[in-house]
Amino acid sequence: MTRERLALGRSGEARAARVLQGLGWKILERGWRTRFGELDIVACDGETLVFVEVKTRAAAGAFAPESSVGRSKQGRLIRSALSYLESKGIQDRPLRFDVLVFDGPDCCRHIRGAFEAEGYSL
Repeated sequence: MTRERLALGRSGEARAARVLQGLGWKILERGWRTRFGELDIVACDGETLVFVEVKTRAAAGAFAPESSVGRSKQGRLIRSALSYLESKGIQDRPLRFDVLVFDGPDCCRHIRGAFEAEGYSL
């Protein structure tokens, strides 16, 4: 991955954290790494623990950025989330997987409950 893409991704994650904090969410982690991959943002939306995947593009393109969060990516995110929960000793808490998309400088889409974690385990 080029430095420019890494910088774009980091700026998108920082922007996403600001957006979520503006909604009153508490950011718990950013860039939390597991053997399965990285969780961009882990946050609390009230009592719900939310794992947020951030997708950023400098300019609007032909394909929606969220389309890159397919079944394979979802599986890695779910396994990463399960690893996070295990490492923190978190049980019996409502969970959600969201995707936050920045498609160009002015377009922001928040897809709440973008996918489910049913049927997955570590």
